[in-house]
Amino acid sequence: MKASVMAVASMKKKSLFVDGVTCRVKVKQLPFMGIICTVMLFIVYRTTDYQYQLTEMESKSDLFYSSKDSDVDITRLNSLPRGIIQERSDLELKPLWSTSSSKSKASVSSSRNLLAMAVGIKQKSNVDALVQKFLSENFTIVLFHYDGHVDGWWDLEWSKEATHIVANNQTKWWFAKRFLHPSVVSIYDYIFLWDEDLGVKNFKPGRYLKIVKSEGLEISQPALDRNSTDIHHRITIRSKRKRFHRRVYDSRGSTKCSDESEGPPCSGFVEGMAPVFSRSAWCCAWHLIQNDLVHGWGMDMKLGYCAQGDRTKKVGVVDSEYIVHQGIQTLGGPSLKKRSNLEQSPKKHVVDVRSEIRRQSMYELQIFKDRWERAVEEDKNWVDPVEAISRRRKQRRKQIRKLKVKLR
Repeated sequence: MKASVMAVASMKKKSLFVDGVTCRVKVKQLPFMGIICTVMLFIVYRTTDYQYQLTEMESKSDLFYSSKDSDVDITRLNSLPRGIIQERSDLELKPLWSTSSSKSKASVSSSRNLLAMAVGIKQKSNVDALVQKFLSENFTIVLFHYDGHVDGWWDLEWSKEATHIVANNQTKWWFAKRFLHPSVVSIYDYIFLWDEDLGVKNFKPGRYLKIVKSEGLEISQPALDRNSTDIHHRITIRSKRKRFHRRVYDSRGSTKCSDESEGPPCSGFVEGMAPVFSRSAWCCAWHLIQNDLVHGWGMDMKLGYCAQGDRTKKVGVVDSEYIVHQGIQTLGGPSLKKRSNLEQSPKKHVVDVRSEIRRQSMYELQIFKDRWERAVEEDKNWVDPVEAISRRRKQRRKQIRKLKVKLR
């Protein structure tokens, strides 16, 4: 009996001894394994960081070949040495020969902002007053002539310094898609894509841009004076008490705008008559413009996707620098209702151009909506950034409510 008890005791001692040795070995191994893991993590980090830095250097040194937005097939340019390729352009006029004045102009760093408008000769005086405001701030001026009357503008002194592009009966968005490619306007910090029927008596571009930059607005517009002829959305109306605003509160009508409203036309919205884009926002907006849908209806509701972040913060309306929308429709001609000679030619079938333009605009609006829905459905990898931001905001609100309940 004693022998068996002693045997059991000795076995326990042996097991304890073995366990103790094993434990000590494991304790000794832990710091060693930790050092190995730390070294491996450091190596992985340095390798990843090196690859990242290399990629950044390549993208900066060779923008053309690393640009994700480039639609050019690189294999077609293999016959050219890379150093000769100029990816970007601009809309600045170049002299045919160098003079002392042109050299002095080249040495002075000009403002990197652009004003582009679709214009007709009937609005010449209003366009002149508008452009004069921007010339004082050293903007580059581009006029899209939809009526073909370019010669009628040469008597204006600034006209010879502007860039003129002509195409009969084409809209602002048609011109913008074809002549304001992101690579062409990449030197400009802000792109003003405006209509011709805007009153700018109370507007100064320099002060406007100071507000836009200080508030981080990627897409913006000046507020509309309450005396404007055409006001379609309350968010665009000027508030006399504010410097700028990003949302509107309205309980009237079918559209209710409150703190919970996170999309157009309550927040994150500007209208199409006087939008202002940062360079990055325009790069996105240009791709959003449909090549064949020339009136642009419905696109203003989606511009917030190009705001380079939260559209409720990056899109806004500036109140202190406001304009008047005169609502003068000249593209395509006047409506038949305004023509005085309608009774003189009752037998002739005359097309009401304005009615047809409106019908076409409505038709294009529906096409744009269908395309958006189809694109969202087909792109399985696309994550709606607006919905993602909205979800995060709602989660924060819930957390705040819970904290408030706990503190009570």
